[in-house]
Amino acid sequence: MAAFMRGARAPFLLLRPALGSAAGRRGVRALKRSPVRVLPSVAETREEQRRVVPGPPQLKAGPSKKPRDQAGWESKAPKAAAAKEEKKVPERKEAELCFERAQSGDKRLSKVVTLAKSRSFRERHGKILLEGRRLITDALAAGAIPQTLFFSAIEHLKELPVDKLKGASLVKVKFEDLKTWSDVITSQGVIGIFSRPDHAKMAYPEVQREHALPLSLICDNIRDPGNMGTLLRSAAGAGCSRVLLLKGCVDAWEPKVLRAGMGAHFRLSILSDLDWGVLPSYLLPDSCIHVADCSQAQAAPAVAENAASHGWVSRPYNLKAKPALQDWDRDLDGSEDERQESGRLEVQPYSEPWMEGPATAVVIGGETHGVSAEARQLAQSTGGKRLVIPVVPGMDSLNCAMAASILLFEGKRQMKLSEAGRNPISGIRQNC
Repeated sequence: MAAFMRGARAPFLLLRPALGSAAGRRGVRALKRSPVRVLPSVAETREEQRRVVPGPPQLKAGPSKKPRDQAGWESKAPKAAAAKEEKKVPERKEAELCFERAQSGDKRLSKVVTLAKSRSFRERHGKILLEGRRLITDALAAGAIPQTLFFSAIEHLKELPVDKLKGASLVKVKFEDLKTWSDVITSQGVIGIFSRPDHAKMAYPEVQREHALPLSLICDNIRDPGNMGTLLRSAAGAGCSRVLLLKGCVDAWEPKVLRAGMGAHFRLSILSDLDWGVLPSYLLPDSCIHVADCSQAQAAPAVAENAASHGWVSRPYNLKAKPALQDWDRDLDGSEDERQESGRLEVQPYSEPWMEGPATAVVIGGETHGVSAEARQLAQSTGGKRLVIPVVPGMDSLNCAMAASILLFEGKRQMKLSEAGRNPISGIRQNC
């Protein structure tokens, strides 16, 4: 029986090594494989987070408080919110301007063109048209009141003092349309309609008031817009206290005059459309009035008419308009008494002293006819003189704006020398 059992176990004993080797090989292969990652439980994860990232103590000690998510990483949500807030800042600034977009067929745009071309419209409604950043900025600084402002880009509007645009209607238009309405070759992208300034309410620059001289300029029938603007610019540069425009002169607030003036309108007082009868009441007290004259032009007035064909003389602003309340042929066809009265006005070179009184005024006449008889009579009543600028023989006269510049800056020079205690002619200090 025992022998039988040993025989039955023999086959199993032969198979035992084979089964063992297979199990061994499977064990080797299992060791070569990557181990399986066992995830911790939720409770263990929370405990680990509390141990690694302490809550309130770490946030208080750090230089910046940045919110973190459950895993301890900085949250991206606040950064996205901050980026959105940064993007909203310029939008909020633009919203404060409260502008509107012009639709096609807006009647306010055609009103700009009418305002620019019609003097009667400007005077009747009390409005003026300003174009360009510099001119509008000078007007706002002087206290001019804006009514409507047309601009093509928000950047052009931000270049202006926005705080002084409150109460004005801001209208955004296309640059192509603004270029069509513009009165210049290259539009600056901004056009404004302002109330006609009142010289008594304007706030002129402090530096202009500090350098102001007791000198006034009187314009007698200056009709060319370019000459008028240049004349106003010279008056502001010399330090004139005021400029008086008689009837018959071009409108000082005409767009071409404004461009030629380069901001001079907002640096000194300008009084327009005056009569000779009320003129003395607008002058400085005890003013002595002088007239600019050219003896050759007065001696040969026919030459001035011939020179008009060469284009250097001032062309009348409105050829159909008649000279207001003046007869330009009275100097030639007037009575003998009138010619003798005008002839009694003393003549002297402009370089000799004439800034001797407490206040002085200079009359500049148009190139075609010169100063009027009313101007000479007013100068004679105040003890004034005819200031002659010598020119080369054969020349009829100087441009009125250039003549005014010469006289105004000569008056300034004499005033400075007088304040320094020097003789304007010899330059020798006087003994006190």
